[in-house]
Amino acid sequence: QLQEPEALGYTVWSPFEERSKYFDPSTKPFMINFRVHDLEALLTELRTQGVTVVGEIQDEENGRFGWILDPGGHKIELWQPS
Repeated sequence: QLQEPEALGYTVWSPFEERSKYFDPSTKPFMINFRVHDLEALLTELRTQGVTVVGEIQDEENGRFGWILDPGGHKIELWQPS
């Protein structure tokens, strides 16, 4: 993978409109996004551990997305690339 560093991923910082509802139901002004290998399996495991899962998995052009809330109320986006 050293020959294809873009395959390893990268860090992105993206501002949202102040009135964006994308972070709901969190009241925090930001969200963290993690790349995951198997979104469905991870969400299933997190549910069994008592983690709050927000909404349903969404399939998009760039991959699959799911969301959880951490114990501090921060929304976390989980992304499984296409």
